[in-house]
Order: sequence, then structure tokens, then C-alpha cells
Amino acid sequence: MEPLLVEIKQDRPGFDRFIGSWVCLGNLNVAIDVGPSNSVHRLIRSLLERGIERIDFVLLSHIHLDHGGGLAEFLDQFPMALAVCHQKGMRHLIEPSKLWESSRKVLGDMAHLYGEPRPVPAERILPHTEPGIDGLEIIETPGHAPHHLSFLYEDHLFVGEAGGNYFSLGESDYLRPATPPLFYLENALESLELILEKKRLPICYSHFGRADDSHEMLKRSMEQLLLWKDVISGEGRRGKGLIEKKCVDLLLAKDPNLEAFGSMPVPVQQRERWFLLNSIKGYLGYFSSLEN
Repeated sequence: MEPLLVEIKQDRPGFDRFIGSWVCLGNLNVAIDVGPSNSVHRLIRSLLERGIERIDFVLLSHIHLDHGGGLAEFLDQFPMALAVCHQKGMRHLIEPSKLWESSRKVLGDMAHLYGEPRPVPAERILPHTEPGIDGLEIIETPGHAPHHLSFLYEDHLFVGEAGGNYFSLGESDYLRPATPPLFYLENALESLELILEKKRLPICYSHFGRADDSHEMLKRSMEQLLLWKDVISGEGRRGKGLIEKKCVDLLLAKDPNLEAFGSMPVPVQQRERWFLLNSIKGYLGYFSSLEN
């Protein structure tokens, strides 16, 4: 059976078809990411409406609020389920106060849209080094986050945000890097190279949808990361004015992967401008780290 993408609607204009959970049904029922705390009830309701009353495992690509913030509530609903995440992220799920504070600093009001995560019982979490799930291959893919994982399962690649954010818009598509602070370009490129060593598969994104050819999409992501490096470093060297906003305009003009921006509804454009700015800040922080 093909993996099912379940949209998790958010309480803000422009955030439809933005956050999703992938669900693989079979001998084991596996969910990949569960979304934020404030909206996980919608994921649970969608699953129950589809007659899905058992989830055996939750695979977390990473512990950011929009991917794992609703894990405690999700596990309450599915008491038979265990969660798998990067072993370095487990402590932040068990005691999420530092995760919440750092998220508020980086995301600002966006963190409150997603909601504060509840603690997850330690006995409900497995480290990524020992999941014990037949047919699952876990790949460490830092870049977007130091604790980021990608998953090969059921002949699909679940890439989280290691390959950026991807949206299919009718006749066109849109690919944007997910490079928030703290971002390290070398780690992101090495992660993409590592996944490219795997066989060509359909690729499934948490934000939001799928594409048929993982190799094509991952190569596009690598080329895009390098283009952004050139554009942002060039503007950063000028050293004056509102660099982030100038970079947004330059990237919208120069990056062919962003061409569909102009056809998006205004609320979606506003959302994307926010995330474009945040991703540019990740690059600027990366350049600053090279100078220090």
C-alpha cells in the first residue's frame, strides 16, 4: 500500500497543505512525524476517521515543534506505539523546557502557533540506533538540525527537511531550502550526498508532498544550497542595509526553484517570505561562524 499523507491543518492563513504526517499501513502501522502540539488532535481525528486505530511506531525526522511537538498527545491516543528519534534528541522530548525556550527565540510568534510540547515518558522512546523495525533503514542527515534523520521504508524515502521543503502547484513546483539557525552548509551537503548513494525512490517531504525521483530532487537541493551560498555571501559582503530582505528579493529573482512563488495566494506568499528570511538567517549565521 502506498504511504498516506495526512494534512495537519494550522490555525493561521496560508498554512494549509504545509504540515503533514506520512502513514504506512501494513503488518506494522508506522507514522512519520506527528506535527505540533496545538494541532496534533487534528491528525488523531483524521486517522480515526479513516479507521486507523493502531499505530505501532512513530518515526521522528527531528524534534522541532512542527514535527514532534505533539508526540506526547499522540502517544496518549495510541498507547501501543513507541517513538523512534535521534538518540541526541531524546532528552529534549523527555524534558522539553530547553527545546521550548530555544524554539521561542528562533521562531518567535511561530512557536506559539505550534504550541508548547508536553514531556514524553522515557519508556515510550527508542534511540535511532536500535529501532528493531524490519525493512527500515535510518540515515543520519544533519544540516537542517543536528539530530535530523531520514528513513528508507516501504520503498520510499522519507526525507523530513533534509531535502528542503517541496510543494507541487499544479503545472509547477516549488523547492525551498530549510536552513534555519544554526545551519552548517557542509553537513547539509554531506547528508544529501549520503542519501544519493541509496537507490532511486519516490521522495516524501514533511512540508509537503512527494516527488517521483529522489535522485533528481536531491540534486536540485544540492544545487540550490550552493546557489544560495553564492547569492547570500555576495550580498553579505556588501555589509549594509537590511541584508535578509535584499536576499529574499535576489533569490526570488535568481533561483528557478522559487519561480512558482508569484502564483501563490498572498497568505502563502507571506508564510514563505517568513521562512525564506529564516533560512537566510541560517546562512548568515553560518558565514559568521566561518569568520570567528
